[in-house]
Amino acid sequence: MTQAPARTRTVRRRHDREIVALAVPAFGALVAEPLFVMADSAIVGHLGTAQLAGLGIASALLTTAVSVFVFLAYATTAAVSRRVGAGNLQAAIRQGMDGIWLALLLGAAVVAVFLPAAPSLVELFGASDTAAPYATTYLRISSLGIPAMLVVLASTGVLRGLQNTRTPLYVAVAGFLANAVLNVLLVYGAGLGIAGSAWGTVIAQCGMAAVYLWVVVRGARRHGASLRPDLVGIRASAQAGMPLLVRTLSLRAILMIATAVAARLGDADIAAHQIVLSLWSLLAFALDAIAIAGQAIIGRYLGADDAQGAREACRRMVEWGVAVGVVLGLLVVLSRPVFLPLLTGDSMVTDAALPALVIVAVAQPVCGVVFVLDGVLMGAGDGPYLAWAMLLTLAVFTPAALLVPTLGGGLTALWAAMTLMMAMRLVTLWLRTRSGRWIVTGATR
Repeated sequence: MTQAPARTRTVRRRHDREIVALAVPAFGALVAEPLFVMADSAIVGHLGTAQLAGLGIASALLTTAVSVFVFLAYATTAAVSRRVGAGNLQAAIRQGMDGIWLALLLGAAVVAVFLPAAPSLVELFGASDTAAPYATTYLRISSLGIPAMLVVLASTGVLRGLQNTRTPLYVAVAGFLANAVLNVLLVYGAGLGIAGSAWGTVIAQCGMAAVYLWVVVRGARRHGASLRPDLVGIRASAQAGMPLLVRTLSLRAILMIATAVAARLGDADIAAHQIVLSLWSLLAFALDAIAIAGQAIIGRYLGADDAQGAREACRRMVEWGVAVGVVLGLLVVLSRPVFLPLLTGDSMVTDAALPALVIVAVAQPVCGVVFVLDGVLMGAGDGPYLAWAMLLTLAVFTPAALLVPTLGGGLTALWAAMTLMMAMRLVTLWLRTRSGRWIVTGATR
């Protein structure tokens, strides 16, 4: 009778060590990424309002372009970790190289679009006559760094699949520091203005990509993996990534619809929505770190033909998701009196944000489970189901959100619709996890 509980405790401790070892560095790397934009904003902001406005527009376009291709990290993590679990490091790194070559091809295509279309894209965003030239300049120069950023995504997926989240943390922190120093030197020291900020970011991004490539190439040589592009492998990486691209675009559509609805509610509501959404995004970093650990761990167990280990790891990560969600929810409730005055002095904005923040706090345990199960199914390579589930969620959320201005309730009702969206995701992901259909063992799915 005592052996079973003892084994359970041992298994839980092992999973806890794995989760912490992967999730904590992953969280640091995730937080470091948005610091690029913050550093640019802080430095360019002293040049003038028009320059800062131009940076805001260009950054929004660039962030959207890069985030669409986040599947390069997710799909590569799942594929590489499976091969690691199967004990074939050569095949794991070869799969990672296919993802990196795909990133380079996609990056070149995006640059080919952005360079000539930069003025039109800026105009589409409604830039003022004073901000448009700065936005166009920054967008054109910074777009040259997109291939490097996509290589960073794919390489990050390779290292996560190899159960290494520390290197991405070190690279992200070094990249942030280099970006900040280069921006100061080029913007003020060289007198290049907003163009200097763009070039500083491109150089930092290329440096990060170079470090990642050095690490991956060194591993490839050690294990005898080919570095040459393989069309079959690149095509397989693209096919694995397409469902995750659909999932990502659906999620982006949900966030865009929510912002559009908030804008129709009035200035105070849209301002409050941006505050709440910023906090929601920050909380998502902590939960996404556990999901990243889930991708790597689940892929490894399935690759090792250990279905029971995958189930146990999934169960423990769900417990982690709930626990972290409860803690984050309590922090939101307790920090509201301090958090809101730091961001706004408008009482109307505060009044609109307060009840919405309560909803965000209550929903955090649900969000925790959603992020974990999302990571589990990604690690299992269950992309097609994730795509259909997110499309269904989009179909449920859209009418609910669009009815908010008509039915009333303001921002509180909109964030209730956002919670409905997360609940819908929870249902679809939970049903899939309970079915066991995601458990497909072997080096490939």
